[in-house]
Amino acid sequence: MRNLLTALLITAGAPALATGLEIDIAGEANGTVTIDLYEDVAPNHVERVTALAEQGAYDGIVFHRVIDGFMAQTGDVQFGKYDGGDMRRAGTGGSDMPDLEAEFSDQPFEPGVLGMARSQSPDSANSQFFIMFEPAPHLNGQYTVFGKVTDGMDVVNAIKRGTGGNGAVVGEPDRITAVRVTD
Repeated sequence: MRNLLTALLITAGAPALATGLEIDIAGEANGTVTIDLYEDVAPNHVERVTALAEQGAYDGIVFHRVIDGFMAQTGDVQFGKYDGGDMRRAGTGGSDMPDLEAEFSDQPFEPGVLGMARSQSPDSANSQFFIMFEPAPHLNGQYTVFGKVTDGMDVVNAIKRGTGGNGAVVGEPDRITAVRVTD
């Protein structure tokens, strides 16, 4: 319904719905991050992330891949819940929903931008996403941009960094404690 209403508003020349997220983070980073979602740029990705958020699927999910000077990745609703145990599978799963077709745009990957994680296939995004620390022009047009941090970038910048080339977090990772969809 939301996509239909958005399409009608865009067609009518009215502004798109102002949907966002509030993400509570705990660990080395503690606080709330406010996100503006780009429904007009990536409507299917926004719909997926908001549906998972409304189901509570992101609550308790870790930031499993965090590369200093690049980005922090989270959103593995299948294997990403931290229970104090083995986190080696975190980052290898998704949701029980089908993968999404890419919605590439001219939105640049700059600090605070949210992009959908995927495998080699451009049409393999599912539930995982990342938040940029620094500009990454090599990602432009290669990954779907679906939002941007509007408040709480200090919290994002405090997320516990991983080690090695893949940014795997050692020890207890920072995690999402709650996500709220805002209108």
